[in-house]
Parts: sequence; structure tokens; C-alpha cells
Amino acid sequence: MLERYELETFLTLAEELHFGRTAERTHVSTARVSQTIKKLERRVGAPLFNRTSRHVELTPIGQRLYDDLRPAWQLIVAGLEQAVRSGRGITGTLQVGFVSAAGGQLLLDGAELLQARRPGCEVTVREVQLVDAVPWLLGGEVEVLLTCFPSDRDELITGPALVTEARMLAVPSGHPFADRQSVSVEDLAGLTLLRTPDDLPGFERPRQMPTERPVDPGSVAASFQEVLTLVGAGRGVFPISAHIRRYYMRPDVAYVPFRDAPPVHWRLMWRADGATARVLAFAAAVHDLVNVAA
Repeated sequence: MLERYELETFLTLAEELHFGRTAERTHVSTARVSQTIKKLERRVGAPLFNRTSRHVELTPIGQRLYDDLRPAWQLIVAGLEQAVRSGRGITGTLQVGFVSAAGGQLLLDGAELLQARRPGCEVTVREVQLVDAVPWLLGGEVEVLLTCFPSDRDELITGPALVTEARMLAVPSGHPFADRQSVSVEDLAGLTLLRTPDDLPGFERPRQMPTERPVDPGSVAASFQEVLTLVGAGRGVFPISAHIRRYYMRPDVAYVPFRDAPPVHWRLMWRADGATARVLAFAAAVHDLVNVAA
């Protein structure tokens, strides 16, 4: 396998046909250019250049190698330049996702602030279902996700808490808990608790509930609407964040506050290998927006 500096030196000399100018373009000494070409010729097993004190020209083998390598090299250079622009430049289109209505509004406000700061950057806000949240983020369908589900995966980075709110329990409207002023985490014992997808960690999963008594695991729900439909049908209960009561009012579902459950923290999440300047600028805009509002 050829090293990058070998390819660059050979292709530059093939274009310049002059060791001095090749050294200037590649920012090395003339002796280094000569050594690199000799090393490459030993690897090929034949001369690539005919050179005298006054003249340098490609041999037939050298010309064929140049013709074969030049198009691929141009693609490599173009790809690297595009990666640099994407990584360093705050331009282009950023794909961000949300899993609840209130989250969508926050992201839209953050997008507006980022675009005011960086006119060359566009932001597309997309709704993501619970079942798709992690796969979309890992697969690149969205670059940033607003979520209340923590993650300990090494490939994901979670930003600081942006919004903190109380936790409530969604129950069928005819459930004995529906008329209570509050419930305890221990009240979940013996109830059927609906679940989130297996790759979406969080408080809602039965094995992570802070109760010492068993909880009956119920169906897996792929979206908030599916969660509430199953709750309304009497298929189980589900812990939710307080804003759900305002954005998802339903006659068949009642929301009862927890008095002892930990609060919900909403954070931005992105891939560790996707922490571009554009992603970080958006995270900063949303953070500033929330702090000003507070």
C-alpha cells in the first residue's frame, strides 16, 4: 500500500517534471523528492522517470501509473476537502430530531437562533418515534436528538440538562389512581408497566424502576401516541414527563403526579464521531436559549 506522501510526490513530479518545483509544492527538500521516487521505483520494479541534469520525463510505465492513479487521487482529495468543510464549517444543513411535541418547539426556536447567528447553516427539524430514536442517530438520519432518555453508550455524547420537569404517571381514566392527588413509585408494584424499545434506556423500563417490589412488564410502545393509546385501552400504565399532560390531552387517559420519582432531564444527544462545529454551535444555541428564558 502506498503512503499518501508517496502518491502526492509521484503525481506532482509527473505534472511538474521538475524536482525543484515538486519540492516547493510538496514542502519538502529536493533530496526527499528524489529519495521518495527511488523508493517507489524499487517497489514497482522499473523506472518511472527518465531524468538527466536538464530533463525529466515519464517512462511508459510511469505514464500508465499516472493515468491510473490521477482520477482516484482527485476523488480522495475532494473527499478530504468535503470532510474538512463539514467538520470545521458551520454551514450546510443540520438534521435534528425530537420525540415529543414540546421538544419540537424548543428545537425550532434553537434553529431560528442558530440561523440568525450563522446564516449559512440550515436546520431541519424532524419528529422521531421512540423505536427509531437511537437507530436514526447512529445511522445518521439525524445528527442531534433531543431526548429524556440517558445513554451510557460510548458512541453517544449527552449534553447538559436543558429542561428539568416533574414526572407523572399516565393511567386509564377509569383507573383507581386517576382521582389521586399523587402516587408513589412503590404504587407501581403489581401494575402492568408499558415499555420502551430495548435499545432506548430510561426510567420507564421495569428493571430500572426504583422500587423493590416486582412490576409486571407490559407491551413495547414505539411512540408516545402508541403509549397513550395502550394506556387508554387499559393495557398498562406509563411514567411520563409533565409536559405530556399539556400536549397530549386525552379523555381516556389521566395523568397523576409522582411524589417521590426522580425528575425528567431533557438533553441533546449526538454521536461521538459526529461532534462537528455545526452540531456544537446548535447545542450552544439551544443552551443559550434555555438560559435566557430561565
